[in-house]
Amino acid sequence: MTTRPPADTRPAQPDQRAGLARPGTLVGLAHHRWTRFAVRRSGRLLMSLWVLVTAAFLMIHLVPGDPVRASLGPTASAELVAARRESLGLDQPLWAQYVTYLRDLLTGDLGTSFGSQLPVADTIAQRLPATATLALLAFLTAVLVAVPVGVAVAVATRRGRAPRTELGFASTSVFLATIPDFLLAVALVWVFGVTLGWLPIAGQDGAASFVLPVLALAVGPAAVLARIVRVEMLAVLETDYVRTARAKRLPPAAVHLGHALPNAVTASLTLGGLLLGQLVAGTVLVESVFAWPGLGSTIVESILAKDYPLVQGTVLVYGIGVLIVNTLVDVALAVLDPRSTIGES
Repeated sequence: MTTRPPADTRPAQPDQRAGLARPGTLVGLAHHRWTRFAVRRSGRLLMSLWVLVTAAFLMIHLVPGDPVRASLGPTASAELVAARRESLGLDQPLWAQYVTYLRDLLTGDLGTSFGSQLPVADTIAQRLPATATLALLAFLTAVLVAVPVGVAVAVATRRGRAPRTELGFASTSVFLATIPDFLLAVALVWVFGVTLGWLPIAGQDGAASFVLPVLALAVGPAAVLARIVRVEMLAVLETDYVRTARAKRLPPAAVHLGHALPNAVTASLTLGGLLLGQLVAGTVLVESVFAWPGLGSTIVESILAKDYPLVQGTVLVYGIGVLIVNTLVDVALAVLDPRSTIGES
């Protein structure tokens, strides 16, 4: 008579237990989350681009006035104005102009300036480097000032220590954050350019010409970012792993910079991306104050001249720049902390 072998009573392996995924399943789940994240962000980006393009088209068409009459002058004959409107397609219904505008955008054609008769793409390519350089320098200045200041104030005021320092920091940062960019720019021109004569106040001519416009753009965002860094740093300094690092008698610099600061960066990074978009938009008024040869002064001049193609092209560049920055921030956050973004349902 044959005897059956005894049943296998060994405990199941971890990947065989109910409710636990195999390693391959975990990899597939992570890949699925990244794919879902990419699809979701791409959809948002495309929708935002469509809204931006539509808003750029409608915004300038809602401005009262005749752009053709503005470009030809008040003495131009009615026949010349009508012929120019027909050649530019402005005699067509608004929906037909919108369809033509979308079709030209898909082929990379931003149109021709009503005033200079030059391609809008060429004008943007000529002016964009000055604006991009100004915004990037202002952003780096804000970050390089805000992060050390926020960390230092957080360490100094932890657990209610140094209340005067905390009050002084809060008052100063709120005051600096609420000053409009253009008002600060005018004040800097009057103090350092007109009164003291230390720095140039107009145009782009050498390194000294960057100082005042960069300060006008960077002061407000630096104050806001410093407050956020301080709040995040205070929260991290009270966590268990930081207390453990102190219990191991690690040097304060190692505790604050090696353990606390990297974990306080996430929220600061999110705000930093938003501030970069704010800096790009803030160049419009600041460039006008300092006669800076960038897109900011160009868009102001084109709006006053009712130059439809140039206004639409510059607005698109500004908007696309902000969208790209926000998308890069989302990707950076997903890489640094997958739970915050990749794990979204």
